[in-house]
Amino acid sequence: MWNHNYYIYILTNHTNTVLYTGVTNDLSRRIYEHKNKLTKGFTSKYNTNKLVYFEHFSNINNAIAREKQIKAGSRKKKIDLIEKENRQWLDLYDSIKE
Repeated sequence: MWNHNYYIYILTNHTNTVLYTGVTNDLSRRIYEHKNKLTKGFTSKYNTNKLVYFEHFSNINNAIAREKQIKAGSRKKKIDLIEKENRQWLDLYDSIKE
């Protein structure tokens, strides 16, 4: 059986005022793209490039469902989720780089 890796993640900017939730099959590559503004869009416009939260899934449908659940939640719920695992809002990118 193949092992698949999918991730949902939350990014913020340097002042922790903007939140962005995404899904990917390669977390390290995707965060690198955000940090280096390799794709135009919300994250490059608002400088959201600090990884503050992520979850791992082996099923893409579960990852997408979780992403939708987080996006549908309030800002407070997102903050609570982040602070449960990363109280100081540290950039987790170095811990996931390959």
